[in-house]
Amino acid sequence: MKEIISKLNKAFESRIRLGIMSVMMVNDWVDFNTLKQLLDITDGNLASHLKALEDKGLIKMKKQFIGRKPRTSYQVSETGRNLFVQHIEALESLINNQ
Repeated sequence: MKEIISKLNKAFESRIRLGIMSVMMVNDWVDFNTLKQLLDITDGNLASHLKALEDKGLIKMKKQFIGRKPRTSYQVSETGRNLFVQHIEALESLINNQ
């Protein structure tokens, strides 16, 4: 059991970060407003979680303009994808008591 728990990644312990990563795993790029609506959280809360994931190299960010409006989008990095899969596998092992 202790071995399984040690495989859980602290970067994904927050329900918001788990939600962010889950959305990004099934989408190529996701914009800030879409994440905000899907997760039903404030701008500041989302921004702080995105920054933490970005600082760890788990997600990538791109800024662009659509017309005159800025649009910030995010994508899971290869490192983030691998670590998140390992985290989910550890959760599944924990649930299945293996």
